[in-house]
Amino acid sequence: MRYRTIGHTTVSAIGLGAMPLSIEHRPDEARAVATIHAALDAGVTLIDTADSYHWHAGEAGHNEELIARALARYGGDTSNVLVATKGGRGRPGDGSWTVTATPAHLKHAAEASAKRLGVDAIGLYQLHKPDPTVPWAESVGALRGLLDAGTIRAAGISNVTCDQIREAHQILGDGLVSVQNQYSPVVRDSEPELRLSAQLGLAFLPWSPLGGISRSSLDGPSGPASTGPASISAAFHRIAAERGVSPQQVTLAWLLARSPAVIPVPGASRPASVTDSAGATELTLSAGELARLEA
Repeated sequence: MRYRTIGHTTVSAIGLGAMPLSIEHRPDEARAVATIHAALDAGVTLIDTADSYHWHAGEAGHNEELIARALARYGGDTSNVLVATKGGRGRPGDGSWTVTATPAHLKHAAEASAKRLGVDAIGLYQLHKPDPTVPWAESVGALRGLLDAGTIRAAGISNVTCDQIREAHQILGDGLVSVQNQYSPVVRDSEPELRLSAQLGLAFLPWSPLGGISRSSLDGPSGPASTGPASISAAFHRIAAERGVSPQQVTLAWLLARSPAVIPVPGASRPASVTDSAGATELTLSAGELARLEA
């Protein structure tokens, strides 16, 4: 396992996105716990969650509680595991997502998350999404209050623009340690946010990092398109076949090569998936391979 840093904390270069363990079509608890344990066995020390990662109404915190139980049942040392959670979104139970990032809500949500995780202070607490009805400075100011109160040790922001990163950095200073935006081979809209994060010394945690690299074509896509997302996916599959690894490992290795600030958090709902993802830290793509993936 290779390692990178989030603020002053050293974590595995690949994290576990735990959302699939609690939302629609989630696995049973035995398999969910086994998936988390497989991540820990593989050297993963970053687990990404949120209070809104649940399926049904009235289940807020399902994923956080699951992670807490899994860590408590693990036979090894978990003192170096950073559980990063998020607040500011909700799920009414009908499949939709809401956004509420008022200072009062974030304060209550962070305190509830800390209780569910069984910690005195949350290692990394991230504002899940800007609330269009609340001034950005007020939402970020709530994170400042949580830092000052000792409820959280570090703050992050998610689904943000460069201007929002700069403003949050002015308000939080060294308390801001991470940015989490969607980023993958086929979704690169956050390239400017990645560059800015690296300039400011912030970790960049791509969510949905495997987007567009389907597992259904592990044996090689048939007749891929010459342009567009299908062509991009085909390039990753071709290199994977040449290297004898999964396209997902190639994708994660490509992400790690983008910047030292990048720490992907691919989701998983099976032990085999997270073990494969963790293996990407051992895969180094050559300059020629990276050029082919950029072509």
